[in-house]
Amino acid sequence: MGLAGILIALLLLLVIGIWLTSHLIGLIVMLFIAGIIGWIADQIVPGRLPYGWLGAIVAGLVGSWIGSLILGGFGPSLAGIAIIPALLGAIILAFIASAVTKATSGRRL
Repeated sequence: MGLAGILIALLLLLVIGIWLTSHLIGLIVMLFIAGIIGWIADQIVPGRLPYGWLGAIVAGLVGSWIGSLILGGFGPSLAGIAIIPALLGAIILAFIASAVTKATSGRRL
């Protein structure tokens, strides 16, 4: 392999590295936004979401899906998450989680 082949291989590795880094950063930002949305929903709904920040991230992601079924892509979007539908869906999910945890905590096994 000559010098040209080595330069092409290095350029290809650089492009792949930049592509992977940008997608990883996008994923991290999306998870952060979902966590913030889940945390806001947790503050609005009485009771607490289980599993702390992990539960908030899941509530934000699943809430985004639920909210998009109800409202579509209404309102502003950040990191691929429509904020208003995601918050509405996360609030709905937090109410459901609160009801389920209250119902199961009263039972004795």
